[in-house]
This record gives sequence, C-alpha cells and structure tokens, in this order.
Amino acid sequence: MSASDAIVTAIVMLLLLQTAIRLPSAVRSRRGGRPLWLWGTFTAFALSWWLRTDLGRAAIDPLGVNDLPTLLKHALAITGTCLLLTYVTDVYADEDATTRHIKITAGVHRAAARASFATVLCLAAVFFFSLNRTKTGADSPYFMARHAGEPGLALYMGLLYLYTAAAALVCGYQWGRASRKARRWSLRVGLWMMAAGMALIVVYAALRTAFLVPTTLHPLSEQAVAEQEHITDTVLYAGFLLWLFGSITPAVHALRTRGQSTWAVIGLHLLWRDLVLAVDGVALYRPSSLLHGHRAVSALNRFRDVLSHDATPQIRLGRYVTEIRDATHELRRRAPADLYDRAVQLAEADGHRGTDANAMAEAYWIKAALTAAGQPAGAPVAFRTAGDDFTTEVTWLLRVAAAYRETDPASISRLIHSSDTPLVPHTTRT
Repeated sequence: MSASDAIVTAIVMLLLLQTAIRLPSAVRSRRGGRPLWLWGTFTAFALSWWLRTDLGRAAIDPLGVNDLPTLLKHALAITGTCLLLTYVTDVYADEDATTRHIKITAGVHRAAARASFATVLCLAAVFFFSLNRTKTGADSPYFMARHAGEPGLALYMGLLYLYTAAAALVCGYQWGRASRKARRWSLRVGLWMMAAGMALIVVYAALRTAFLVPTTLHPLSEQAVAEQEHITDTVLYAGFLLWLFGSITPAVHALRTRGQSTWAVIGLHLLWRDLVLAVDGVALYRPSSLLHGHRAVSALNRFRDVLSHDATPQIRLGRYVTEIRDATHELRRRAPADLYDRAVQLAEADGHRGTDANAMAEAYWIKAALTAAGQPAGAPVAFRTAGDDFTTEVTWLLRVAAAYRETDPASISRLIHSSDTPLVPHTTRT
C-alpha cells in the first residue's frame, strides 16, 4: 500500500468513526436538525473518500460506466459540503442578525441546498453529454489527464472547484471567528484547526483551477500531471485531516464529559436506588426490577438503570442528584431530630476526621433514616450537607455514596440504639 492509499484509508476510518459516534444523536433527532446534518456530512464524506480507494472503484466499475466512481465521488463530496454548510450557517444564525457577516451566512444557508443540487445536476449533464467516456484508466490514471483538451473538462472541474472554494471560505471564516471567542481551550484549538483546514481546501481548489487552464488547452506530459497530482493531493490531505482532527477535538471533549457523567451515575447508583425504592413518589423512573430485583440479575438491573430513559448521561446524572436530594428531604421529615448528631459522633468514634467524617456521618444518617421511611411525616429535622453548585454537589454525593457502600449493619445498629429515643419521627407537622 502506497503512502497516498494509507492516508486515504486513515481518513475513511476516521470519518466512519465520527459517523458511528454521532449516530445516536442523529437517530434521536428524527425530524432533522444539527445532529442529523452533521452525521450526514461525515457519512457523505466517508463514502466520497471511499470511492478514491481501489475497493470503492471496484464496487462501482461493474456498472459499466467509465469514470462513474469519479462522478459519484464528486456528488457525494458536494452533498457532504452542503450539509456542512447548512450545519455551520444554522449554528451561527442565532447571532445578531443585523451584522453583515450573519446576513451573508443566512443567505448562504437559504441557498446552500439549491446551489448544491444545481451543481450536481450540471456536473452530471456535462459528464454524460460532454466528456468523452470511452477513455479508461488505461489511457491515464488521472481523471483530468484522461479528458485533457476537452471543453467539457473546464466546465465540469470549474464548477466543482468554484463550489468547493466558496463553501470552504464560508465555513473557514465562521470557524476562524468562533475560535477567537471560544473560552474552552479544546474548542478553540479544534475551531482553529478546522478553519486552517478550510484555508488549505481553498488553496487546493485554486491550485487545481490553475492547472485546469493549461490542461484544457493542451494535454500535458505524464510527468507534469503526476507532479501536479502529488502536490495538490498533499494539500488536500493536509487540509482535510486538519479539518477532521479539528472536528474530533470537541467530540473528544463531549465524549469525555459523557464518560465522566456515566461514571458518576454508576458511583451514585446504589445510594440512589435504595433511596427511591424506600421513598415513594420521588423517582421519575422506577429502578429496574427484573426478577423482582433478585441478586442474580443485579448487574443487569444496574446496567439498565445507568443507560436507559434519559437522552444523555448528563441529564441522567442531574436526575439522580435531584432525586437523591428529594428523597433525603423526605427522610428528614421522618427521622429523629437527634439522628444526625449521633451519626457525626459515630463517624468520629470510628476514626474519621474532617470532611471524611462529614461524608461518613451523612452516609450513616441516610442508612439509619431509611429504616424510618414508612413513618408519618413531620417537619424536617436538622441536617447538614455540602455542595454550593451542581459540580461540587456531585463530587460530594460521590463521597457520600462511597461511604454509604462501606457502612456495615453493626454500625447502623449501634447508631439506631445509641439513644433511648426510639427511631420514630417527631410529631410536629408542617
């Protein structure tokens, strides 16, 4: 495999990876929208680049139309570019509509589909009615060299490169502006890479157009054609890889965020499950109870709870935190007034200090208060916890959940019986 083939194969694999990553979002947006446009962009580009490979061309050649893989490759590239334009212009359409560049972007957004469709129709018409399709790869391995000297070549390639350059300019300009305003480092780098990639695509289109003029007038030597193809392909590979890696950078950040949220949900699961099973009316979705929650299928039930119902792991994590806090509040209305103080004393007696003692005390309190979940409700008792915002609250609840998993029945029994006061709620009503 040549270096060029290896690069093309790597690009196809990266595009397919992006397609797979973005498929769930595209499926959820059944009525269209940005996730579907972005997924369509990567899918169309993956197919277009696949048609540059021997395998892709071999799949189309049996249809018996010479150069058909090239036409399909260009049509798919235009389709992907159209979807990318639609996505980019829609993202920035929410900015100040009085700004000139936004007006231009909105105009491009409205015209993108029509211009793309018209370009593909024109390319197909020139391909079937103007180009000499009796020539094959035996005449030359390069499309432009095979049709050198034909008037239709200038129209065909000129339309393609004009469309490519215009679309790359619009996308590159928007990403360049956005990169200067991005606050997150990974997003700023990704946007800059995508803008730089589009700049190289414009250079590629300009170089190909410059080579198109002498090729149309007179066939060039095979050496000159090969050198030109090598130079322009290098620019194309560099530009597309820059754009592709730039698009992956924000996706990697999003994947990391989803992974962190999923890991946090897993860490909170036992605490959440015990609370929402004990306190009725708190959970939006009841925990999974296959085989009535038998221990043999506990892993499967946990798997279903962690990965089902919510659109994203971040939403699921927010729901877990809310339901844990709601259930805790209901337990405060049922637990003895002095239970938290006794839990703190027990945590310190067990050798815990500082924030570790606070986390263990909260875990002890929850475990003991669960035994009073069926009691009549009264006014909330005193209770101390931590977390000034969502991020710190998640961090704190993970510490509490870890301590909760370490509690043992003997300690909870000591806590419950550490006072002469029975474990029943106070009777003051709200």
